[in-house]
Amino acid sequence: MQQYFVDVILPIPVEKQFTYRISEQEFRFIRPGMRIAVPFGKSKIYTALAYKLHRNPPQLYEAKEIHQILDENPVVTEKQLQLWLWMAEYYMCTAGEVFRAALPGTLLLESETIVLKNEEFRASETTLKDDEWLVYEALQHQPVLKVTEIAAILDKKNVLPVLKRLLEKGVIRVKEEIHEQYRPKLVRFVRLAPGYKEEDALRELLDTLNRAPKQKEVLLTLFSLSATTKKPVKLKELQERSGVSAAVIKNLVDKEILEDYYIQTDRVEYSGRPVSSTKELNEFQVKALSGIKEHFQTRDVTLLYGITSSGKTEIYVKLIEEILARGKQVLYLLPEIALTSQLIHRLQEYFGEKVSVYHSKYSNNERVEVWNNLLQDSSRARIVVGARSSVFLPFADLGLVIVDEEHEVSFKQFDPAPRYHARDVAVVLARLHGARILLGSATPSVESSYNAKMEKYGLVGLTRRYGNVLLPEMELVDIKEKHRKKRMKGHFSDRLIKEIEEALSEGEQVILFQNRRGYAPVMECNTCGHTPQCPSCDVSLTYHRIRKQLRCHYCGYHMALPQSCVACGSSDLDTRGFGTEQVEEELRALFPQARTGRMDSDTTRGKYGYEKIITAFEQQETDILVGTQMLTKGLDFRNVSLVGIMNADSLLNYPDFRAFERSFQLILQVAGRAGRTEKRGKVLIQTYNPYHQILQQASMNKYGDMLIDQLNERRQFLYPPFYRLIKISLRHRNYNTVQEGADWFSGALRNYFGASGWKKDYILGPESPAVGRIRNLYIKEILIKIPSGQNLKSVKNGIWRGHK
Repeated sequence: MQQYFVDVILPIPVEKQFTYRISEQEFRFIRPGMRIAVPFGKSKIYTALAYKLHRNPPQLYEAKEIHQILDENPVVTEKQLQLWLWMAEYYMCTAGEVFRAALPGTLLLESETIVLKNEEFRASETTLKDDEWLVYEALQHQPVLKVTEIAAILDKKNVLPVLKRLLEKGVIRVKEEIHEQYRPKLVRFVRLAPGYKEEDALRELLDTLNRAPKQKEVLLTLFSLSATTKKPVKLKELQERSGVSAAVIKNLVDKEILEDYYIQTDRVEYSGRPVSSTKELNEFQVKALSGIKEHFQTRDVTLLYGITSSGKTEIYVKLIEEILARGKQVLYLLPEIALTSQLIHRLQEYFGEKVSVYHSKYSNNERVEVWNNLLQDSSRARIVVGARSSVFLPFADLGLVIVDEEHEVSFKQFDPAPRYHARDVAVVLARLHGARILLGSATPSVESSYNAKMEKYGLVGLTRRYGNVLLPEMELVDIKEKHRKKRMKGHFSDRLIKEIEEALSEGEQVILFQNRRGYAPVMECNTCGHTPQCPSCDVSLTYHRIRKQLRCHYCGYHMALPQSCVACGSSDLDTRGFGTEQVEEELRALFPQARTGRMDSDTTRGKYGYEKIITAFEQQETDILVGTQMLTKGLDFRNVSLVGIMNADSLLNYPDFRAFERSFQLILQVAGRAGRTEKRGKVLIQTYNPYHQILQQASMNKYGDMLIDQLNERRQFLYPPFYRLIKISLRHRNYNTVQEGADWFSGALRNYFGASGWKKDYILGPESPAVGRIRNLYIKEILIKIPSGQNLKSVKNGIWRGHK
């Protein structure tokens, strides 16, 4: 007898696909990319993804039957599967981990154990213990209970031993149930009942309602709305316009004068403003646009090096216009959610409802709607604006990928797997679709600039600001000297205070940058020197004054602010260092008349948190905005004349080979927020070391010099772009275990690669990172440097071999 099987990808970190048995009808119905609920392990049910259909039974195990088919059509396309499998291989993780990261949570159904009463139980209730009897009693009133509900009934976290005893006694049955989590958004509308459509019937109805003025008002408002909008009328809108309570409308529905009905709508709606034509480009933008098109003839990837405020976005808009005219889709990648709100308004002005948004601040249901619109190739999703996770979306016909601010570290996913870089994945995604990719930045990454230098990428320069506005004047302020001469007020030099006063007196706005949130990174006892530490991580707790808490920024642990030292009992506690909260507090003391705002991950927690702060600053409701690196990323404020960098040294002193490059990028990006209109802006950089090479290069905007220096250093010390890096992290709760494991594993790697003639300095470690313990896990890291001529696949195979 012929048997039929399907290989599936499970959303768990297992290397291989698993094979399940299916019927002939299912074999004909299922297509790769459909979701299938399958049993896995003893009792769990997972949402798996159909990958391959065949007739070969597995050799090592008996294939189980699938639980159910969840889709009528594939929710994942063939090109997506190709990309995901490439990511799993390139970033050394499993296809299941990519699948789990890619799909919105609501499409990943999870099983939930439910407990049912066993109707065949005939034994005496006296045989049951107290906790067993409580469950039995609850099942008499409610035939189905979830495990979480039983935990609440028994007031215990671990109820599994109780359930096990009840199962053995035959009192209960246990079943796994899966729940479809996505629910379409239904909006309630109202209309006049068909019986009152005739004129006579309507006149008669209005006469009878003379005694019910509120009900009559509802009807008249309904006619008015229908006539003006020519669209279905929402119940909520009718209630607001007529100024009556919901009970009045319900009364009319009950009398069958009105009918209510539901229409499924998208959660992410376009506000419906008129679409305006795109701006005319200046001569430099026109030249850059033609250069990009020229490179697109011969190359997949082009790098647009455009200084801050040079009008890169308008060039993107012109390219998008052309791609849409050819009937193709566009992916516009941004590094930070903060940028999306400002950019979406600009794009919607030009392209209306064709713009969709996809990032983590949107709910799961909203993300599912964008996913479905793309699957159906809907007109609502011709342009997708999103953060790094947008590369996973099911594009049907992608024509262009734009990666704005391509140098940003936010494009890199660090935890959990897949630890991908969205810029690099976007290049592969574009190639799969035969699309072109444009990387844009005022401070391109060293790797991208090197690729352009080697002519792997096309390169187009845009070195004039829009409207020929001058680049801001940059000044280094030596705060070591200022401290010596007692010219500091808190963390503000007299020079910065004077410039802020001038800007405020002329009605202009100021941005202050401090790359550390909270009030102070360290609280210290002046008597014994003790600093409160996180119990789960090797870091000191950060003081948050507004919440009156000490918080760990790695694991989220927090404690109330201690009134005295926990080590010696002294009440003489003081802070060291400073964060955005402290800068904001000092500003209020120095400039009581100025309206200050703060933008960091503490103040932008809600869905519209970013938008509220940015809008208030744009509308000049805030005079001075203090923020972390969120401020540096492409935001366009027209009235900012001064930018202050509170302490540039904190950027430079970081244990990473990219620290100098990132410091240069951050300084130039934050400086780019100043003077974006006619008047030339000013940037003040406070530092203890004004003669540092990177600060000198940044203050004179010498990107070329920085690039040459960095390339020379990296060639000398064997770093990208000349060598590839693979970093392996080993973690365990026991320090000795992780140390022994790391020593053994690094030894195995040295033996394996030593046989191939590798040098000793190609494998570094094991070493503890700067923070050696996070969430009670000790960390050891091994760094492998791979020469450019080496086959990457064989290196990865060697690592897997050592790992096993």
